[in-house]
Amino acid sequence: MGHESKTFSLTIAEMREFAGFAEYEQEFIERSLDIALGRCDAFKTWSVCPEDKRAIRGQYLAYRELKHLRTLIPEGESFDGVESLMGTLLRISAQDLAMERLDSFSAYRFLYERLLGAAVRPFLPAAFCAAAALPQIRPERRRMLLQSLSEAAATAPAWSSKEPAFYPEKIEAEAA
Repeated sequence: MGHESKTFSLTIAEMREFAGFAEYEQEFIERSLDIALGRCDAFKTWSVCPEDKRAIRGQYLAYRELKHLRTLIPEGESFDGVESLMGTLLRISAQDLAMERLDSFSAYRFLYERLLGAAVRPFLPAAFCAAAALPQIRPERRRMLLQSLSEAAATAPAWSSKEPAFYPEKIEAEAA
C-alpha cells in the first residue's frame, strides 16, 4: 500500500471515529479546533448565549498556552520536565471536561491529539484521569468519564507517532 493510500485510510478511520461521537461532542471539538487553530472568530461562529461567550473566552485564554505546551512534551522515558507538561495539560483538560461537552476518553483524545500533536498521546490517559478525578467535576460525571477509559488505552505499551490527518470543522448548511 502506497503512502497516499495509507494516509487516505487513516483519514477515513479518523472521520469514522469522529462520526461516532455525539453531536454536541463533535461541535465542541470543532469549536475547540477553531479557537486553537485560529480558523475563525469563534464568538461569531459558536456563541448563542452569554454562557457560550464565557466558555469561549475561557478556551481562548487557556489555548494560548498550547504552542508552549507542545515544546514541553518529554521525549523518551525521562521524567525531566514532566511536571511542566502535566500541570498545564491537567488545568486545560479539566477546564474542557468541566464544560460537560466531552463524554469519553476517546473524544478527549481525539481533540487533544489535534491540539498538541501525536507526541502527547502517551500522556493523555494520565492527564484525562487526573482531570476527570478533580473535585471540580461533578461526581456522576467523574464516574462516567473515568469508566470511559479502557484498560487497553490506560496500559498501552506504545502509541502511534502518526500525526492526525483529519481536522473537523463546522460547515454551514448553505455551504453543504
